[in-house]
Amino acid sequence: MIKPGTIVEFIDRREIVCAVVLEQKGEKTRMLTEHNREATLSEKRLVHIGRECLDLTTPRVPLVEKLRVTANRRKQLHHQIDVEELWDVLHTEATWIDLNTMAEFCFDGEISGDRTSAVVRAMLEDRLYFKFDFNRFMPNSAEKVAQIAAQAAEEARKTLLIEEGGRWIKRAMEEGHTDVPPDKKGMIDILKSFYLFGKESPHYKVGKEILSRSRMDPDEGLFGFLVQLGVWSKDENLNLHRFGISASFDPELLEASSRVAAERGRHVVPDDHRTDLTDLETFTIDGQGTLDFDDALSIEPIDNGHRLWIHITDVGHFLKKADVLDEEALARASSIYMPDARISMLPPVLTENICSLKKDENRLAISIMADLDESATVMNFNIIPSIIRVSRQLTYYHANQLVGDDPDLSVIYELAQKFRKSRLDQDALQINLPEMNVWIDDDGQISVTQINRESPSRLMVSESMILANWLAARFFRDHGQPAIFRGQLPPRERLLGRNGGSLFQNWMQRRFLSRVMLNLEARPHSGLGLDAYVTLTSPLRKYLDLVTQRQLRTLLGLEESYTEQELTFIIQAIRESLSYITVLQQERTRYWILRYLESRIDHHEEAIVLEKRRKRCVVLLTKYMLEAFLPLEVCVGLQPEDHIMVNIDRAEARTDTLTLSLA
Repeated sequence: MIKPGTIVEFIDRREIVCAVVLEQKGEKTRMLTEHNREATLSEKRLVHIGRECLDLTTPRVPLVEKLRVTANRRKQLHHQIDVEELWDVLHTEATWIDLNTMAEFCFDGEISGDRTSAVVRAMLEDRLYFKFDFNRFMPNSAEKVAQIAAQAAEEARKTLLIEEGGRWIKRAMEEGHTDVPPDKKGMIDILKSFYLFGKESPHYKVGKEILSRSRMDPDEGLFGFLVQLGVWSKDENLNLHRFGISASFDPELLEASSRVAAERGRHVVPDDHRTDLTDLETFTIDGQGTLDFDDALSIEPIDNGHRLWIHITDVGHFLKKADVLDEEALARASSIYMPDARISMLPPVLTENICSLKKDENRLAISIMADLDESATVMNFNIIPSIIRVSRQLTYYHANQLVGDDPDLSVIYELAQKFRKSRLDQDALQINLPEMNVWIDDDGQISVTQINRESPSRLMVSESMILANWLAARFFRDHGQPAIFRGQLPPRERLLGRNGGSLFQNWMQRRFLSRVMLNLEARPHSGLGLDAYVTLTSPLRKYLDLVTQRQLRTLLGLEESYTEQELTFIIQAIRESLSYITVLQQERTRYWILRYLESRIDHHEEAIVLEKRRKRCVVLLTKYMLEAFLPLEVCVGLQPEDHIMVNIDRAEARTDTLTLSLA
């Protein structure tokens, strides 16, 4: 119980306030302060309780004046205390020191309330050296002092950064600055991190304070500011920054790839391990802008059918396990293809030079030979290391033009159709959806078109690659070799029949597909209608295909096998990377389609109703294969699969906004 009239002190807004107790009720203490105000606080809030008492019968003004005189006297006394010097004397004693004892170290003579208050004031002002508990102190260790000092310095640095940053941003916006001064690059890194990661950013609090000081909107205002300074472009791919994906390779990796090309790509000649297939008529079929050719085809007649060759560039010959290039490929997991950029898994000297199946160049390959009868049934197959020489480099467009007149293409197309039929006979699920092709020209003009995945050239390539992957899986299984197999259970619901279905059914069927599973044992792949499956036909672009190729090379006597433990590690290591690459590619395509739609406000577009939800109706813009929403109230009477016309009311790529209304 504190006696009325006792002089006490508490902290208010970082200031020690001197007060006199008027009364105490329970744990609450009512006081008159040196600022001539009354305050009621819990006793626990008091930092000092003195021994002196004031006469409460004294009029209020003189009483307040006495408090002010007392406070000033105590402030003068506290400046006489050197806390660091005290710590030098006492820090070797790791024990609590009571307030009176500490005052005795600081002052000679009798210990008064003024002197104990001065000690408390000094300790609260400089908290570097002592831990404070009511009426006692513990010297911090030297390590703790260093830690607290470092934290204080960091806080001071942040405070200065926030103040200077707020002023600089405000001035830069007002004056229209278009570059970043060298001393502000650290500031820009903070702002970028804040914008990209929000509350997950380690710089969130500092960034928020900087923007608050500059009075800038943290969303569009900040993005526009970074574009103004040339830090980002107006179409910056922010997901590349969020996922930490670099479009370029470090000098060390470029040097390593050049060294590999010089050392291992010098001589491409037949030897005891490779079959010379350079006399075969061999061709590639790819997109118009392709530079990394990793598969090729050959066809030749045999008794009762044809021999189809699927050649895959032998990347494993050049890229050794666990070297710096292999570690980089594992980290990247896959090449990334977007409308405005292509990010390769491997450096260009490999993907576009010595490992690319370029026309009129001898190249190392792993060749899958399949003897097919007239119904495209596999009578015999084998896999061999080879040397090939591509004689024709065709695009999908040119192959489509030639397929009716070119004997080789005609045969492969016919066999591909028959192999597709045999898979459908095994309940394969063929989802037929157009692929969106988004092109941005040098002037920034955007064009959006659809690619027919079922064209003759694409069909013959896709079915040939499926055949090669299936035969490789059988090869592993027949030899008891572990590999990364792909399996898939039947769909949870089947909307498509053998002869396909409507666009609505094909789109909705994807929602009922079972997830593809990666295992070290062969399992059926329901979606493809095959009893075993691996992927190996894109070793330049996909790390799992490279791993599969290496396991094949093991069976061919070219290198040592991965262990099951190593394969399991690779599956786990690559799973997350593949998931965000899928998101990255899909979102970037959507971004550019929305950018295109920004120029088509008030245009009418065809859509299909997909489903009704609680507050909105989901539709598919058929020209762009893009899902969007309509307000539920305008969908009265509409049913899934209805074809409707909609109006583009608003499109904004940066905010992923697409607003529609019924046309």
